[in-house]
Amino acid sequence: MLVGIIAALFAWYYQNAWVAVWTIIAAIIYAVFQYYASSTLTMAMTGAHEITKKENPRLYNIVENLSITTGLPMPKVYIMQDPAPNAFATGRDPKHASVAATTGLLDIMDDKELTAVMAHEMSHVKNYDIRVSMIVFGLVCVIGLISDIAFRMMFYGNRRRDNEGSPVGYVLVLIAAILSPFVAALAQMAVSRQREYLADASAVNITRYPEGMIDALKKLQSHSQPMKSQNIAAESMYINNPLRKGFFSNLLSSHPPLEKRIERLEHGKTSF
Repeated sequence: MLVGIIAALFAWYYQNAWVAVWTIIAAIIYAVFQYYASSTLTMAMTGAHEITKKENPRLYNIVENLSITTGLPMPKVYIMQDPAPNAFATGRDPKHASVAATTGLLDIMDDKELTAVMAHEMSHVKNYDIRVSMIVFGLVCVIGLISDIAFRMMFYGNRRRDNEGSPVGYVLVLIAAILSPFVAALAQMAVSRQREYLADASAVNITRYPEGMIDALKKLQSHSQPMKSQNIAAESMYINNPLRKGFFSNLLSSHPPLEKRIERLEHGKTSF
């Protein structure tokens, strides 16, 4: 719907219905491509590499045991060479899922804490959060692409329109191009925050050890640092915000504060 509104505004401004048609067609084609290629694109974007049991038996065995415990298909396991402790899961469904952890995470977590973190990621797989995150990821990318094209068309594509058309229309299109990524980010934030709380609770239900998840979140809090390879569109996939801390990054973060996540788990320990 949001893509359609943006496309309609551009078509109205340029007095050409084909602008809207081709914008929507391109968005659909991109969305289909992104749906089936999301895991590959995400891993390439993060620099993660797939591992075998022989390469890292500790991480692989933990994921394998969790796969058996949850009854989920064994996902592909990846490692990212990054000192920032973090992890994520991606894929379109449990049969095509992948989980990844950074070297920084492996360094600071003991086995119980690492199990809790990977149980959190497997919960995203089990709850189909990976599909939701992937759709939101595609939405943010499409909106960003359309907005970028809009700016180029307005400022560089057709300068002869400087003395033509309604200035009101120009302002409306400009506002749409500026605000659309912001609206997409808000949608990403609204969807992801509740999913993180659910994944924390689900991880505890899988491991039957609340302290493991609580201690893991506390370590993420005390060792938190931005990742070397940052991407706003993929932010919601991680267990902890991978972006550089700042007012706007915190305001629009797709993650609830770690202290609130810890507090919820502490209050719910007796009910797990």
